[in-house]
Amino acid sequence: MSNHVYKTLELTGSSPNGIEDAVNTAIARAHETMRNMQWFQVVETRGHIRDGKVAYWQVTVKVGFTLE
Repeated sequence: MSNHVYKTLELTGSSPNGIEDAVNTAIARAHETMRNMQWFQVVETRGHIRDGKVAYWQVTVKVGFTLE
């Protein structure tokens, strides 16, 4: 097994549909330009309120990727 060195990138995704969708949005967008993403960690969850209801979920994740 080889030793890995990881770099982390912090992203915030948002979605009106829920926390999981916000995470998936952030990771899918990062995948368009980043290579070798390996793991993620949810570090913060918050939301936007409109008219007394949750309008958007916002989730900040740290994404780890291996260096080439």
